[in-house]
Amino acid sequence: MALLNTLLLLLAALCIPGLINRTRARLAGRKGIRFVQHLYDVRLLLRKDAVYSTTTTALFRAVPSVYLGAALVAALLIPVGNLRPLISFDGDLVAFAYLLALGRTALILAAMDTGSSFEGMGASREALYGMLVEPALLLTLGTLALLTGYTSFAEIFSGEAPRGAEFFIVLLFATYILVKIVFTESGRVPVDDPRTHLELTMIHEVMCLDYCGVDLAYIKMAGWVKSAALSMLAADAAAALFGLHWWIAAPLSVVLTGVSVGVVESTQARNKLSRNTTFILTIAALAALLFFTAYLLQLNIAIQ
Repeated sequence: MALLNTLLLLLAALCIPGLINRTRARLAGRKGIRFVQHLYDVRLLLRKDAVYSTTTTALFRAVPSVYLGAALVAALLIPVGNLRPLISFDGDLVAFAYLLALGRTALILAAMDTGSSFEGMGASREALYGMLVEPALLLTLGTLALLTGYTSFAEIFSGEAPRGAEFFIVLLFATYILVKIVFTESGRVPVDDPRTHLELTMIHEVMCLDYCGVDLAYIKMAGWVKSAALSMLAADAAAALFGLHWWIAAPLSVVLTGVSVGVVESTQARNKLSRNTTFILTIAALAALLFFTAYLLQLNIAIQ
């Protein structure tokens, strides 16, 4: 079961970028690129050697592996529906948040290690947005833990979530917030635009400007895995509304992110940098409200 869980997560990580590209192309009335074009691009990068600037240190060379490793370990904590994850222990939801923070911190340090002013700006923005979005993620995970009484993802999504209209609304909002967090963590519109070529407005992409070859492939794959892990969390929360089954959660994770990101990138422009802070703080405020609501519901249950 754990092996199937891992395979489904990796399959979701490979499918989400393709669905985003296809959704964006269809809404624009274009034929678009192949569904698996991103896999061909990464295969090409894996066959190329990395080139390093003389100003960088060993830290810059180690970061792609750390970034990919942190994303993979974080993904191994996430269950797919009612399947057991490969790694599970009490408090693993906190470890998940810190693993994502580890990858972000490593990439920020690598960007600063280059000595480039452009990458320094991107690192500063990434640090700010990461600091703002982490409370939203932790509050949402705390809400799920509060509803179920467990601090492990495997137990939270074991199918024993409370029932009722109130909890239905809480889980629905948790799904919405987690999808919004995917936009921020993945560097997608409206927070960032991976297709832009203007260094002054880049966030995630500008931190990777000095990477090429196999190192850039690792960074891209880590982004896919991180997006899939967060998308699977959102899908698990949504699937808990109707009954946790892996055959519902797995495709739902791909559709939730692939379609929503594709639609947003086709219909909206990227925010001004000054508006990104407001956008992320709004997500954090919704997460705080959700946590407070779940707490009140728990008090009501205890009284009854």
